[in-house]
Formats: sequence, C-alpha cells, structure tokens
Amino acid sequence: MIKCEILLTVNEESHSIIARQADTLLFVLRNQLGLTGAKPGCLNGDCGACTVLVDKTPIKSCMMLAIEAAEKPITTIEGLCDTPIQRAFIEQFAFQCGYCTPGFLINAYALTKQHPDADDETIQEWLESNICRCTSYQEIEQAVKSVLAKKHEND
Repeated sequence: MIKCEILLTVNEESHSIIARQADTLLFVLRNQLGLTGAKPGCLNGDCGACTVLVDKTPIKSCMMLAIEAAEKPITTIEGLCDTPIQRAFIEQFAFQCGYCTPGFLINAYALTKQHPDADDETIQEWLESNICRCTSYQEIEQAVKSVLAKKHEND
C-alpha cells in the first residue's frame, strides 16, 4: 500500500499528513485531523452531509481524494465560526437532528457569498445538492433568505 505526504490547508491551518492515494478527503478530515463536522452519509455523493469548501466551492468530500485537495484552501464547518448563516439556521429552526446541518451550512454559506442576489430558483437549485430527512426545506430556505436580506440592508 503506497502512502504519500500531503500538505492540506484546512480552516487556514496547514497540516502535513501521510495518506494513501485512495484516501478520500472526508476520511482524512475525520480520521487524521479530527474534524468530524463533515458527516459520512451515503458515501457516494448523493446526500451532501460531507460537504466542505475547496477553493470556496462546495465539494462532497466523500467523492474527492485527499491528494486532489493538496495545497488548496479547504473550509469545514469547524471553520465557519459564528457566521450569519449559522445564526440564521438557529433563528429559523432550520435543523432537527443536525446530521445534515453542517453540509447544508457549508453549501448555504457558499451560496450567500457567490450569489448575494440569489432568487428563489437559485436558492432551491443550490439546496438540491443536500438531503435532509427530518425537516422541510422551508426553514432552510428561509434562513438563506434572511441572510441575503440582511446583506442588502447593509448595502
């Protein structure tokens, strides 16, 4: 089994790790770096529970090899401390069991940054990449809309 050294920049911290070439980013984040916010759900890219940002783009970390993320900025849910989208999820009751919440938060965070003028269709399209089995998407959509509305108030 061939292993190699990989330099990962996660939440603005550099980490030198030894990993197999076949190790997924999700596996490395959870098992080597102890960042367990990204969750193993389906492990085939359907549910979005493992979503992280790589180069500011939402990526399903179960589908990306760790070696592919080398030397690219990675943001996990642990790196989104006290962001407006987190507060909005709490205020809008946009979670229940919480298993899917980190993936939704990462995706919604990227949406609010990349599309500050997002319309309903854009919001729904972005949220389709994540699955929640506990609650309706109405609360999650409302959380995103509240953050976007606050951005416009501050302009």
